[in-house]
Amino acid sequence: MAKRLLIILFSIFSIASYAQEVAVNGYFMQDSAKLGERVGYVLKATYPESKQLIFPDSTHNFGELVLLEKQTFISQTTEGVTKDSAVYFLSNFSLEPSIFFTLPVYELARYDSVTYFPLEAELKLKLTLDSIPEQLVFQENNIYQPLNKELNWIVASAIVGGILLLLGFLYFLFNKQIAAFFKQAYEKRRWKKFEKKWQVQTAELTKNPSIELADEIIGLWKGYLESITKLPVREWTSSEIGEKLDDLKIFSSLRAIDMIIYAGISTQSEEATSYLFEVAKEKFENKLSKTKHDRTAV
Repeated sequence: MAKRLLIILFSIFSIASYAQEVAVNGYFMQDSAKLGERVGYVLKATYPESKQLIFPDSTHNFGELVLLEKQTFISQTTEGVTKDSAVYFLSNFSLEPSIFFTLPVYELARYDSVTYFPLEAELKLKLTLDSIPEQLVFQENNIYQPLNKELNWIVASAIVGGILLLLGFLYFLFNKQIAAFFKQAYEKRRWKKFEKKWQVQTAELTKNPSIELADEIIGLWKGYLESITKLPVREWTSSEIGEKLDDLKIFSSLRAIDMIIYAGISTQSEEATSYLFEVAKEKFENKLSKTKHDRTAV
């Protein structure tokens, strides 16, 4: 009776020990493959549910094989035993007749990890040519193939240097005309901007006279006139502007707008703004005429 009891206990202990073991298996889905051909490697693991195992990912060193894709499957657990599997699609670029390959499975422990390796799986190289003939036979072809000619840096440098020299010579001859052309285009753009803003603000001043708008119009006119004449117009008073520009009507026009700013009286503001606009336009045309003269001068 005691002997039978020992046999039963030993069997129970053996079964419990087996349940705690980790079994891994790895194999190729085909025994041979061509160079660079896509082939699947199956990795399986069976282990107790209490353990935690992980499979290699793309950061693993696959040696002579190249990883193309990894396909994973959902774990299955039955009566405390878990089964995991994955398929690694690889390409072989080794010229060896056979390679032997294995992938590890890692068990994560609290302070350390355990690595399990399945038996090495063999993958044979499948050659596309059964044999190489002793004497090579070449195909006749009398069609000439174009050859890629190397760039002649001396000729290229001479061409680039000639172009730069020509551009420098043309600039030396026509630099004044080129500068005058760009200056004329710049003055036209600036005038269009001033004209558009002036028309909007003066129309609003005629409808609704206000101190703020009158002050903006005076500042706009003085700023444009100063930029085109290079005179300190914004620093001068109305009387000084009329005196410096030798035009008393400018003084009376500025005075009419000043009355809105300082006295709130809006008399003849439309006539005053019209005259100031004509003065600005005259200065613009004079500047444009001068740049045209510079452009045509040799």
